[in-house]
Order: sequence, then C-alpha cells, then structure tokens
Amino acid sequence: MSGLYRCTVGAEDFDAFLDMTVSADPTNADSLPARFLWAVRDRLGSWLDLGRISVPVDGGGADVPGELPIPGTSESSLTDRLSHDLRDTAADPHFDSLPFVPLYRTNLEFAAELSNKTVHGVMHLAWVDRGAGRYQGQLAVYVKPRGRLGAAYMTFIKPFRYLIVYPALLRHIERDWNARAR
Repeated sequence: MSGLYRCTVGAEDFDAFLDMTVSADPTNADSLPARFLWAVRDRLGSWLDLGRISVPVDGGGADVPGELPIPGTSESSLTDRLSHDLRDTAADPHFDSLPFVPLYRTNLEFAAELSNKTVHGVMHLAWVDRGAGRYQGQLAVYVKPRGRLGAAYMTFIKPFRYLIVYPALLRHIERDWNARAR
C-alpha cells in the first residue's frame, strides 16, 4: 500500500503527521465495510492463532517482531540492519491500536515493523520536500508473506485492501489532517 497526502505544510508538521498516523484506530473507521473487514480479520486472527491486528504490541495479543524470523532470512527484526545513527531513535511514537513496533525516526522519516504468522511488514512514513516550503506526507506498507499461508492470505485479501480498506484509510487520514489544519 502506498498513499500520498497533498497538503501545503512545513517541515515542522511531520510530528503532527506521525502522531496522527500512530494513533489511528481502524476499528473506528468512517467506512462500515472497512470496520467490518478489520473486525473479521482481528477475530479470525485470534481464533486461528494468526496474530491480532487491532491491539498494540505492548497491549498483549499481538506477535512481537523478534519472535518469528523474517521470511527468507534468519533475522527476526530489521533493527540489526539499521545504521548505528538510526538505532534507538524511535522511542517516542507508540501505536494506540496497531501491532507495529517502531524501528527508527528522523526529522522527516519514520519506520515501524509488524510480525504475525501470515506476514512480516514494514510501514514507512516520509515527509517529502516539494519545494517552496511545501511538504507532502507519504505512507507505504511493505509486506513479505510467510510461506503458503501468508501468500494465500495476501492474495485473498488483495481486492478488499485495494477497494475498501486503503481508500477508507486514506480518506480518514485526509479528513483528520484537514480538520487539524482548520
């Protein structure tokens, strides 16, 4: 998934963008179909021991990066791949309702990872300089499926993600950003 948020803001607004993103709660999305799909995935994840997606890691019920290896590697987290200047830079952001663990943060970037029995994923937020003092927020989520189950799961949910969940998420973030700007 990736999204672009077009707004005229300054470099100093990245903190607000980051805070808004990590506090997002998909269980309270404006879109009823998106809320329903999120609840179904969370319930199935709990019942089938796939990992919950509507709880923060420190809230229990979510798999923690570090417990399962990243598909195709012996590593269990991307933390060891970070340059030394990026390590331990993301202590402040805490997700309110998503099972992401912060990896790093700079003045204009943030990354966090999630791990469950279906995927290992990374969310990346960037604050891109568009010139003339204007910045644009960008969000991308990169996912690596775990084996056949993860690949089948990602294939199955793809139309729901692109037709329902992602558009609802982008509308929600845009609405909240615009409300904040007013």
